[in-house]
Amino acid sequence: MTDTDRPTALDLPQVDPLPADKQKYFDICQEKLGMVPNVLRSYAFDMAKFDAFTAMYNDLMLGDSNLTKLEREMIAVVVSSINRCFYCLAAHGAAVRQLSGDPILGEQIVLNWRVAKLDARQAAMLGFAAKLTESCHTVVDADRQALRDAGFSDRDIWDIASVAAFFNMSNRVASATDMKPNPEYHASYR
Repeated sequence: MTDTDRPTALDLPQVDPLPADKQKYFDICQEKLGMVPNVLRSYAFDMAKFDAFTAMYNDLMLGDSNLTKLEREMIAVVVSSINRCFYCLAAHGAAVRQLSGDPILGEQIVLNWRVAKLDARQAAMLGFAAKLTESCHTVVDADRQALRDAGFSDRDIWDIASVAAFFNMSNRVASATDMKPNPEYHASYR
């Protein structure tokens, strides 16, 4: 595998051949997305780590929640913007552009979510995710109450916190390993 073929700067070759269920997962990605996201390729050196990552991602981003898919992607982008995670900004910025149908909103959230045209609920949610990312030790009950006042349930607050926490973790892994965004993300949904 050449350096340009590697999803990260680390020399962690994929399990080859992939187990049938993982190959099917990759095939579905290729069919639906036109690519296999490099984050998945990155984790394919260890099937236990791959399973743990994809299970948590799929639960948080695709599972049952009162948060919309767009709202979850917005949280991912705000966290990734604060952490300056190139991989996640490219990948989840594209998702915000796609789900919102608004490339300007997608770019505003990538660059500075505070200037984006958001409703009060979205602004409260993203403000909480930003505070959790920038200074989690300063979160107090008034912050949770602000979310309740904006219409979020305690379960919703759990989901906001969990999505923000997941992307704080994944941003650090992506940055530490120099994870490369797939080129397709950069031009999509503009």
